[in-house]
Amino acid sequence: MNDSQKSDITVIEAQTAVERIERLSGADLHDLCDAAEAAILQGGGFGWLNLPPRATMETYWKGVLLVPERQLFVARLDKVIAGSAQLQRAPRHNEAQAALGQISSLFLAPWSRGHGLAPLLVRSLEEAAREAGMRALTLDVRETQERAIEVYEGLGFQQWGRNPYYAQVEGEWVAGLHYVKELEPLP
Repeated sequence: MNDSQKSDITVIEAQTAVERIERLSGADLHDLCDAAEAAILQGGGFGWLNLPPRATMETYWKGVLLVPERQLFVARLDKVIAGSAQLQRAPRHNEAQAALGQISSLFLAPWSRGHGLAPLLVRSLEEAAREAGMRALTLDVRETQERAIEVYEGLGFQQWGRNPYYAQVEGEWVAGLHYVKELEPLP
């Protein structure tokens, strides 16, 4: 390719965003289910190994929004929901763990990877946790999810444990890794 041909190439940057969702519209619910199904089929389905019926998936997402201790965040690529994660805090009666949050159910559809959505999603949950007065976050992940582990460790999460009986996939045990990160307080 010569220099005159190179100047005709236009690079379009993908638009990324993370937001907390408190209600799911029809289109967002559809996109969230599609992204979750793609992640499940690829093997990163936050607990699901096989696709559940679509009605089950829709009920699951609607149910997440009903739990007062959970906040649902979605990652968008070009305005389409491409993944999500949940920030969970301890029940109100658990004063001893009120400053501890948990990141759970984080996934991205395979087609959305490589755009920086995973770190953006985790940082958004960290910010929400700080705003809610949390001082530390925990999470767990299958040891086979190498890219997720790279992201968590790259963001400062420290592994504190390994459970050799974390999940059973195709009849075989898969170990799980447990992580924690102390959050800097808000200025």
